[in-house]
Amino acid sequence: MDRRRLLKSLGGLALCPLCAGMGLASEGAHWSYEGVHGPDHWGEVDTASRVCGVGTQQSPIAIDTAIEAQLPPLQFSWARKADTIVNNGHTIQVNLKDGGTLAAGADRYSLVQFHFHHPSEHLVHDHGFPMEVHFVHLSARGSLGVIGVLMTIGKPNPVFAKIAATMPGKEGTSVAADPGIDPAGLLPTGRGYYRYEGSLTTPPCSETVDWMLLSDPIEVAEADVDAFAKLYPLNARPAQKLDRRFVLHSA
Repeated sequence: MDRRRLLKSLGGLALCPLCAGMGLASEGAHWSYEGVHGPDHWGEVDTASRVCGVGTQQSPIAIDTAIEAQLPPLQFSWARKADTIVNNGHTIQVNLKDGGTLAAGADRYSLVQFHFHHPSEHLVHDHGFPMEVHFVHLSARGSLGVIGVLMTIGKPNPVFAKIAATMPGKEGTSVAADPGIDPAGLLPTGRGYYRYEGSLTTPPCSETVDWMLLSDPIEVAEADVDAFAKLYPLNARPAQKLDRRFVLHSA
């Protein structure tokens, strides 16, 4: 999840004054998912990204155990369509101007964008998934709330099929999104989820994210996953150490 690009889609720090102290990767900083600019070297990208290498609340993680808890229900009031879609050089991202809201107890967030990783970044009981989608939300206080949804091979998902059919094949500027792209169509029926405190999964790896990973995956067509994989064969950060954190789970 690239927070620098998130803030660009919001119009920069002017729309998020509390974000200034969280650190952004420099515009000219180069990073990738493999080789000398890969995840093992993200802490060297620039000063703001040093936490990628030394942080103690990094994401993603491998969820092996979780504490059963009565977490607040997730209440989705999202917009029914997206505004633009872009190939930003690291993923396919769908942007929303007025994306609606997510409520989790007293926490309120506004949906800003969602994007995809291949394969999944989070692991559950040592099991990875073909893909994962991250719905990125911003709160009024400047913190991030991210809904993660795991994606497995099965019957076609109409929304992901539209994204796979219309995603730009090369890095470039945003273009109008298909009006049939309804973010809620990428949610499973079940609303159980894991919750933990973590970070962005791309530089600058800022530890400012409330992670909510849904327990149930969604099914998508293998052909649509293959189409994404042709653009991004690997755009997933490896699982990071849990350190002293704990993961809560609510069915």
